[in-house]
Amino acid sequence: QQPLNYEKKKSYTLNIEGANTHLDFRFSHLGPFKDVTMLKIIVGDVDEPPLFTMPSYVMEVYENAKIGTAVGTVTAQDPDTANSLVRYFIDHNTEEDRYFTIDASTGTVKTAKIFDREETPWYNITVAASEIDNPGLVSHVPVGVRILDVNDNPPELSREYDVVVCENAKPGQVIQTITATDKDNSANGARFHFSLDEGLSLNPNFTLRDNEDNTASILTRRRRYSRTTQDIYYLPVLISDGGEPPLSSSSTLTIRVCACERDGRVRTCHAEAFLSSAGLSTGALIAILLCVVILLAIVVLFITLRRSKKEPLIISEEDVRENVVTYDDEGGGEEDTEAFDITALRNPSAAEELKYRRDVRPEVKSAPRHHPSSSLDSIDVQEFIKQRLAEADLDPSVPPYDSLQTYAYEGHRSEAGSISSLDSATTHSDQDYNYLGDWGPEFKKLAELYGEIESERTT
Repeated sequence: QQPLNYEKKKSYTLNIEGANTHLDFRFSHLGPFKDVTMLKIIVGDVDEPPLFTMPSYVMEVYENAKIGTAVGTVTAQDPDTANSLVRYFIDHNTEEDRYFTIDASTGTVKTAKIFDREETPWYNITVAASEIDNPGLVSHVPVGVRILDVNDNPPELSREYDVVVCENAKPGQVIQTITATDKDNSANGARFHFSLDEGLSLNPNFTLRDNEDNTASILTRRRRYSRTTQDIYYLPVLISDGGEPPLSSSSTLTIRVCACERDGRVRTCHAEAFLSSAGLSTGALIAILLCVVILLAIVVLFITLRRSKKEPLIISEEDVRENVVTYDDEGGGEEDTEAFDITALRNPSAAEELKYRRDVRPEVKSAPRHHPSSSLDSIDVQEFIKQRLAEADLDPSVPPYDSLQTYAYEGHRSEAGSISSLDSATTHSDQDYNYLGDWGPEFKKLAELYGEIESERTT
């Protein structure tokens, strides 16, 4: 009915009685109809995992403690009769478990890193224990480690204060109330003390009053402040805590002088600048400086452009260089030659028949005209042109508008012969060009050229 524990009780003895529930009174004289026997039960020993002395452990250690500082000790025993030795270790399942180590024989937990309570005030780890003879039997226990506070953070102002004092302020007037904070817990920083820096001389403009409730008030010490004389004041404040050992820090308050209304509302805090000698305001000075900067930029840009200007391709008239110009126009090719009939440009003696114009397709096909070679040789140029003109007027295939036709025929029986200069390079002329030298200095170069040519031919 209940769990058995060999280490607590190794055997049990039971008295068992058996009786007949249906008795026959006729045979009652024969004796009792029941019997009693004794049953002894022996509990067998089973190897069990170690047992910790406590279901959980809570340990404490101060922050900033050195690595290897003892935090606490866990204890476990073998419940079996053999009482085997126990080995301890930490389950490194989380990152927090790597902050601690444990002695495998004694169970002492030690620090493996330096702790900061302001970052993490509590750690949870799991310690395991197993028998040396049977490592497979393992038991676990949770261990919590609390990080104790050390007064290692000085107090500081709770925020950045924008302190304003009016020009028409009166002596003893409270212009700002300040507070402080401390990262340490209340035991090491609940009470703050405010004061002015004793190392400086007595401040004639402002003073500080400790309200003894972790706050302080800033008060004025004189009447009236002027923005034109001084528009910003700096007030060093010393703050200390009540920890062991006490720590302190110095903070500087910035106090601005502003123009205020009679009811204390701030009207403006900007100081007005005056230049009595020049009579110029700050805006005018800024405008003048801006104009000077723009002029300097324009001058630098002009100089840069002049330096980067490219030199001309031809420096002077005497510097003559070859210029190669490339054109990618290939022309029409055969289409240009087929658009017109070029037989009219040939010698009539070489033309056998009249060709039709190719620019207009004729609707009526006329019979070709043949001219005997004898008539072509004897015809005059004027008659030849008239004949061609008459044929063009009567030809129905030509367009109904005037067209210009050119002929390269020179005619026959000319005393000068052909005027073509195609074969002039192969012939020698007997003409004397010495008379060119009498024409004046304008024909001097021409006379020298022809004179040299003539002299070369003669030699």
